[in-house]
Amino acid sequence: MIIEERGEFLADADATLLAGARLARGLRGGMIVTLSGELGAGKTTLVRGMLRGLGWGGAVKSPSYVLLEHYQISSIYFYHFDFYRFEDAAEWETTGLADYFRPDAVCAIEWPERVAALLPVIDLSLRLRSAEPGRQLHVRASTLAGNACLEKFAATSA
Repeated sequence: MIIEERGEFLADADATLLAGARLARGLRGGMIVTLSGELGAGKTTLVRGMLRGLGWGGAVKSPSYVLLEHYQISSIYFYHFDFYRFEDAAEWETTGLADYFRPDAVCAIEWPERVAALLPVIDLSLRLRSAEPGRQLHVRASTLAGNACLEKFAATSA
C-alpha cells in the first residue's frame, strides 16, 4: 500500500546531496530504501547525501563492482547495495546478501528491479530521472516508517 508520494526538482549535485541529507533525518534501523534511475542519474550521490546526513565523514563509493559497501554510524549500520551487474534475480540467493537486512541496519539498494520479487518490504522507493538542467526526484513511501521519513523530508524542503 502506498502511503504518500512526493516529487522534487534537484538543480545539481549539491541539491541531490542536500536531498539525501534531508532523507537521512527520518532513516531508522530496519528500513529498506530503493533507488532507481538510469546510469548517471545521481543514485550514489543521493546515498552519499544520506550518509553525510547520518554523520559519515569518510569516502562514499559506488558499490557497482563489489555489490555492497557498508558503513557503521554510531549504533546503526548502513548497507549500500548495487545490483546493476545481476543478470538473474537468482543471484540474490547465492550471494548471502539477505543476511544484511536486519533491524539495526538501513539498506539502500540501487537497481532494485534486478531482484524486486525477492526483496523484503520496501519502506521508501526513490526514482531519479533527468530533467535538464538537473534531475527530478520522486519519493514513494510504502510503510509507516517510510511515511514518517517522507514527512521529515517534506518538513525540511529546500
